[in-house]
Amino acid sequence: MCGRFAQYQGLADYLRELDAEQDVISGYDNLPIGRYNVAPGSRVLILHNAEHGLRIDPCHWGWAPFWATRKHPAPINARVETVTTGKFFKALWPQGRALVMADGWYEWVADPHDAKRKQPYYIRLKSRAPMFMAALAEVHTGLAPNEGDGFVIITAASDEGMVDIHDRRPLVLGPADARAWIDADVPAAQAERLARERCLPVEAFEWFAVGKDVGNVRNDGAELIVMQHTEHQP
Repeated sequence: MCGRFAQYQGLADYLRELDAEQDVISGYDNLPIGRYNVAPGSRVLILHNAEHGLRIDPCHWGWAPFWATRKHPAPINARVETVTTGKFFKALWPQGRALVMADGWYEWVADPHDAKRKQPYYIRLKSRAPMFMAALAEVHTGLAPNEGDGFVIITAASDEGMVDIHDRRPLVLGPADARAWIDADVPAAQAERLARERCLPVEAFEWFAVGKDVGNVRNDGAELIVMQHTEHQP
């Protein structure tokens, strides 16, 4: 799954990797975003389709349809196996395809001798390049936040090698597939194939233990992604 991630580079850095700068109609600069501990329920910059082209806008992390009961927090993730066919996300698919720009994400591994103790790990691309997590979003552009805005990150099953960290992981696409994912001219069937077949392989990633300060959402500095132990290479 994906319950925390880092988004710390400048927007132009992500767009340069995506090779989509000329397509984005909203204004942006390259000041570092500087978020090392993005948590559910916060507003996050995402890339999405609007009426006249691609935009970058802040959006609430978490979404539920208007008819869903509010007894539990809105989901933050959606399973790739059912997101395109289930009733829950029907209002977002396929027109709500979006990208979450990130530098890595965190997972917690339970201590085999004490289930109450968990070790956080930071997962990133071996290349250290920005990554693009496939998402579905409802975004109303404007100056004021809209109560209905929200997004979910799509997750896929972890491959052998990463499953010891978690059995689910964000659906991370390479730049070309990420551009196709948010291309409004790409039909739903093709986008669904991208989601099911084009997630970057586990060999593209590396992960390592980090300090437990990441567990507190008030901590949000670069020290959170500093390796604590020997780095794990799959």
